Amino acid sequence: MTQVTTYRRIIEVFRLYGINLAGKRKFDHFYRDLKMDQVFVNGLVFDLELATQRQLNDEEVIRLEAPAQVIRKLVEAA
Repeated sequence: MTQVTTYRRIIEVFRLYGINLAGKRKFDHFYRDLKMDQVFVNGLVFDLELATQRQLNDEEVIRLEAPAQVIRKLVEAA
């Protein structure tokens, strides 16, 4: 899977969750700014893992706080 395809799939999943990735919004904190619970963040990461066919460690998932961090980890997980 190319990086462009990976980014497209990631963006589509974020759109399904209603998360805008434009500008500084990609750095919004999941819990403070986006008002998400841990369950929803875990579901988001799970859906992203399915879409990109990549796996993140549970320890990494717990430390993720912003969409930009999730995107970077998924792209690096190649």
